Amino acid sequence: MFLKKVEGPRCVTLSDGQVMTRADLPPANTKRWVASRKAAVVRGVAYGLITQREALETYSLSEDEFNEWVTAVSTHGQEALKATAVQKFRQT
Repeated sequence: MFLKKVEGPRCVTLSDGQVMTRADLPPANTKRWVASRKAAVVRGVAYGLITQREALETYSLSEDEFNEWVTAVSTHGQEALKATAVQKFRQT
């Protein structure tokens, strides 16, 4: 079996005991960003599976966009990442 050499860990254990691997991250060519894919990228960075810089480059995200995802998840949970929930959770 051949394992591709990667920088950093191949898997991390999340706070709830689940194991997250690089295979759990969305594909690099993702165009349709649903809440679960956004949350996977945020979790991957938060637990050290990938670096923020690597996430920004891989998924062609701006730093502001990624920081908005992190803020939404930390403030309101994964539900806040849904496009239909933007108005509900938007700060006034």
